[in-house]
Amino acid sequence: MLKHLVGLVAMIFAYVAILVLSIRTLAHVNGPEALRIALTLAPMVPGVGICWMIWREIRRIDEFQRKLQFEALAMAFAGTALVTFSYGFLENVGYAKLSMFAVWPLMAGFWTIGLIVANLRYR
Repeated sequence: MLKHLVGLVAMIFAYVAILVLSIRTLAHVNGPEALRIALTLAPMVPGVGICWMIWREIRRIDEFQRKLQFEALAMAFAGTALVTFSYGFLENVGYAKLSMFAVWPLMAGFWTIGLIVANLRYR
């Protein structure tokens, strides 16, 4: 568990560092579009690493913990769908358009709530 946590935190720090570097570099680069696209997508390299670390941890944990994670993920999926679709309809009546960057934190929040609910159910 500790080895996984250290690897995950390292990937998150790498993501943040590359994100900041990418944004700062993009502000000063007027090069070819391919270069700007590569700089924009550079943070996704550690992003893939984060996904890989999570996938490895899910494969490592026992069946009961997988069940808890699955229930939490199902809640996150359903909750995110309800909120994003509802807000999408509200955009039709003048609500501000939201960036796709708002979706993942919403899903992470629902996933956390789902883990809490699942853990309380099986106490």
